[in-house]
Amino acid sequence: MATHILINGHGLLANFVYDQLSHSYSAKRQSILDDVPEDTKLALVLHDAWYPSVHQKADESFRTARIPWFRGFASFGEGIIGPFVRPDSPGCSRCADMRRIIAGADSQEMWEFQMRMAAEASPRQDVWASRMGLSHMANLICNEVQRILQGIPSNLEERIFITNLKTLTNSSHYFLPDPSCQICSRLPDDTAERARIKLTSRLKTSGNGYRCRSIDELKAALARDYLDERTGIMNGKVQDLTLPFADVIVNLPLFGADEGVAGRSNSYEMSEQTAILEGLERYCGIRPRGKRTVVRNSYRQLENNAINPIRVGLHEKEQYEKSEFPFKPFHPDRPMNWVWGYSFLSERPILVPELLAYYSLGYSEGLVYETSNGCALGGSLEEAIFHGIMEVVERDAFLLTWYAYLPLPRLNLRSADDKELQLMVDRLYEVTGYDLYFYNSTMEHGIPSVFGVAKNRESKGLNLICAAAANPDPISAVKSTIYELAGTMARQDEKLEENRQKYEAMLRDPFAVHTMEDHGLLYGLPEAEERLHFLLDDHRPLRTFSEEFKQPHANIDLKDDLQDILQKFRQLNLEVIVVDQTTPITKRNGLYCVKVLIPGMLPMTFGHHLTRVKGLKRVLTVPMELGFTKAPLTYDQLNPNPHPFP
Repeated sequence: MATHILINGHGLLANFVYDQLSHSYSAKRQSILDDVPEDTKLALVLHDAWYPSVHQKADESFRTARIPWFRGFASFGEGIIGPFVRPDSPGCSRCADMRRIIAGADSQEMWEFQMRMAAEASPRQDVWASRMGLSHMANLICNEVQRILQGIPSNLEERIFITNLKTLTNSSHYFLPDPSCQICSRLPDDTAERARIKLTSRLKTSGNGYRCRSIDELKAALARDYLDERTGIMNGKVQDLTLPFADVIVNLPLFGADEGVAGRSNSYEMSEQTAILEGLERYCGIRPRGKRTVVRNSYRQLENNAINPIRVGLHEKEQYEKSEFPFKPFHPDRPMNWVWGYSFLSERPILVPELLAYYSLGYSEGLVYETSNGCALGGSLEEAIFHGIMEVVERDAFLLTWYAYLPLPRLNLRSADDKELQLMVDRLYEVTGYDLYFYNSTMEHGIPSVFGVAKNRESKGLNLICAAAANPDPISAVKSTIYELAGTMARQDEKLEENRQKYEAMLRDPFAVHTMEDHGLLYGLPEAEERLHFLLDDHRPLRTFSEEFKQPHANIDLKDDLQDILQKFRQLNLEVIVVDQTTPITKRNGLYCVKVLIPGMLPMTFGHHLTRVKGLKRVLTVPMELGFTKAPLTYDQLNPNPHPFP
């Protein structure tokens, strides 16, 4: 009887638990949380309804008193038990509630309900809570108390139990602490010292790949830690059986919206893992969740240690002048938030506008529209940086090709000595009705890039689909592009037919193209095909892979591959800047996320009014460097049509 248990709360659930525990333990009931007895070993907060304000007060009081605790309550016909909160560890009731709300079907409504409940403290009972259901919950709570007091690891560590109060069925749901939680998380300040990057040796999983950790090593943790229908960072998955390759879409719930992220490969298991990794990349890139932004000042005050935003490309002056345009022209005296990145060219930390480093922060201080361009997740910091660079290179090459009308050499896919690639090409041809056209879009830096076009042989469906990839191994780049092309086939056909008039209007008015989807569906129209004749001209001879690409270096260390690439950019005076976006959510499994910026390279944008070309001279000069033109281009000579990147 020496163990002291504090039970806070009122109603049947608190009564049932007290009656059971008081027979074996020294249990004390208390209605307030301000004065916690010093001899308390474990605290319980129990109600017949949901009182989020009480739970937040409990989080604060018990953390200050260094007392572990957990809660139980009824809400909308469900009993919620947990999590078990330790005073010195992240993960509190607020974290669990936020995960449960965001992953739920009605997140905005539930958030508004929580706000109303925070102001209510009068006794009440959830209308679906029965004596039987609450008694069942009490048994679960008492069993968990016994485990904790016996020193057995709690089943509620970073978990909650959910009980259906009608059927009395139980389920256990894992959640991850919110890195931004004001109660239990203490993010470090973003500093120049934390931004420094020293590359480390990373042996690759295979000589011809560019990963240092395999999916097999990660797959057990990915579904366990990140995919849960009620509390997960991702809360659902769908296998698309209509596409030519294994396609899995995982749902990333955002507050008030959902975003589908896809994984594509030759295996549904592999595609699911890839989709989860893609979802984690999006999660890290939306806003700072690993470090706390502390620098706010104007560029003029910071210019000795900051990137000039003009270097990344701005929107057209005419767009900034429009009253409805959501972005503001750059002014060196306007204060803004900055985060620290690392410049590999100058080998020093450098400040980057927060709105360039994270892409979903809104328009209130925005200079430009920024996408996830250059964001990448990896099994090490080096791996993430490598693939972030590849994405920047891929999009830059695609846009250079488009804006400068580059008549790229067409590749003979049959010339690649790769059986898997040939099987992929054959499968796509036989089951989809599309022909593949691939082009070598490698730019002056020499990193292999490809531009892929799938052309429909049928009269129905999208006529043209475009995609791209970059990789030191051009065959891997082609495979990645084929997966992207296949992921669009058949999926948008019905939408094109239902909205044909809308997209026909976009042929006449490019500024009617507003979304990523618009870009792809516009070129689903047969009438738009003429805009790609500079590529689709069949009179140019096919080129073999051996004629177009050098054999990639067979390094066994990813660090060596990365250093080779960085050296190429140094020679061209192109600055690679890396912002570490890694959060505790990913770092727990050794996963790192970065945003790569290479000022001067063309950033991918969606919405023709958001194009960022002015001020980026490479779109004018690189075509001449590659021998496509005899003189630098002028901006007036660039392709005025919306790009076809879907």
